[in-house]
Amino acid sequence: MTRSPSAPLDEVSKAIIEQLQQDGRRSYAAIGKVVGLSEAAVRQRVQRLVDGGTMQIVAVTDPMQLGFARQAMIGVTATGPLDPVAAALAALDEVDYVVVTAGRYDLLAEIVCESDDRLLELISEKIRTIAGVATTETFMYLRLQKQSYSWGVVR
Repeated sequence: MTRSPSAPLDEVSKAIIEQLQQDGRRSYAAIGKVVGLSEAAVRQRVQRLVDGGTMQIVAVTDPMQLGFARQAMIGVTATGPLDPVAAALAALDEVDYVVVTAGRYDLLAEIVCESDDRLLELISEKIRTIAGVATTETFMYLRLQKQSYSWGVVR
């Protein structure tokens, strides 16, 4: 997912996002009361925010509760152009997050899988065989201490 810079959000849009970050199922009517818009106006704004790629409305799950026993972050050092490597990583079903970085690693990929055996298979047979991948380093998650999606609306 490549993002282009967009115009800054106004305070009303930020307030709508903040309301949805607190409770993604909050009604447009309830949000409208807080931000001073009609239900229809909130619905239109939310649709523009979604269509424009500013936000997504999704159910966030705990992978452990769904039977996925292993989460890890994979640091990837690459040779050559990074975009094809990033695209190949992003195409893997087990990968839920890919970023191009500066520093020790060229890319970071977060993975979620069913077992240590599946993790080993994923790294050995899929990630390390991607053209341009030079090295990988795996950081196993032992416990999720904090997960937050409330950035961008602090006033």
